[in-house]
Amino acid sequence: MNTKLLTQNDIAEAAAILKNGGLVGIPTETVYGLGANGLDPEAVGRIFAAKGRPQDNPLILHVPSADWLSRWCVDVPDRAYRLAERFWPGPLTMILRRGPEVPDVVTAGLDTVGMRCPDHPVTRAIIQAAGVPVAAPSGNTSGRPSPTTAAHMLEDMDGKIDAIVDGGPCAVGVESAIVDLTVDPPRLLRPGGVTLEQLREVLGQVEVDAAVVRPMGAGERPRAPGMKYRHYAPRAPVTVVTGEPENSAAYIAAHANEGDGVICFDEFAGGFPGKSVERLGPAQDKGEQARRVFDALRAFDSTAVPAIWAQCPDPVGIGLAVANRLNKAAGFHIVEA
Repeated sequence: MNTKLLTQNDIAEAAAILKNGGLVGIPTETVYGLGANGLDPEAVGRIFAAKGRPQDNPLILHVPSADWLSRWCVDVPDRAYRLAERFWPGPLTMILRRGPEVPDVVTAGLDTVGMRCPDHPVTRAIIQAAGVPVAAPSGNTSGRPSPTTAAHMLEDMDGKIDAIVDGGPCAVGVESAIVDLTVDPPRLLRPGGVTLEQLREVLGQVEVDAAVVRPMGAGERPRAPGMKYRHYAPRAPVTVVTGEPENSAAYIAAHANEGDGVICFDEFAGGFPGKSVERLGPAQDKGEQARRVFDALRAFDSTAVPAIWAQCPDPVGIGLAVANRLNKAAGFHIVEA
């Protein structure tokens, strides 16, 4: 298969590929997604084949507006519309009761489905033109760092999918937050671009699922993407070091070997002689860290580093999402400095 690189002007062509059962890389504000017609089980099945994705890992349906919720979900609560009014289009996925038209392959057989309205006008226009919700996980080979540019996605998907729409670099850089609205109180299943603090401003009490901070057990069933499996990982093993930035930098400097890779806050980039260094952004700028974290992890795959050490922000605001992605990349191999 020849993967075609489309521009932001090729909305009709991208929509036609989706309507005809093909796969298209779509830009969003979070990461690039691998899209298929979410009502076509065969097309959705091709997502799993292209990514090498486990079949029990559910997908998210992307829609152009909150008006589409009642088409594909049942018993939509009022709080879903309150969240949509505040955060859509944006980096928030809501778990709702699925409608009968949503195929099992999208939901991994669950009676719920994740719904999101992406904050990228080109992708919303593509979905609108296709006339169907678009199932789309991140556009990387399963387990690898998510792509935040079309070039990243092409690295993983060239020859496996029909096309990729180049919509420029992603503004947020980590996937959407996922909140389960089918339980009371609502439960954060994956931290993301809409923070826990922001969700609590609208919903009041929001619990944090244990899978955010620890690995899921072998018998546990994921209710949303990114919960169960090792994700976001480069080829070299990662060790995450938490604690005050000065302490984590000192720990890495003392324990990293010659030739290792280091992901660090900008202020400490000069403190690791003999190491390959990727900057995560200033220690206090968690938004920049979110935009850079996948780029930093992916950058080491073009090197021969035997191991990677990563400074980690505190889990406040979008720092919770950055920490979650680093911890997942490390298989929760975490050291407190």
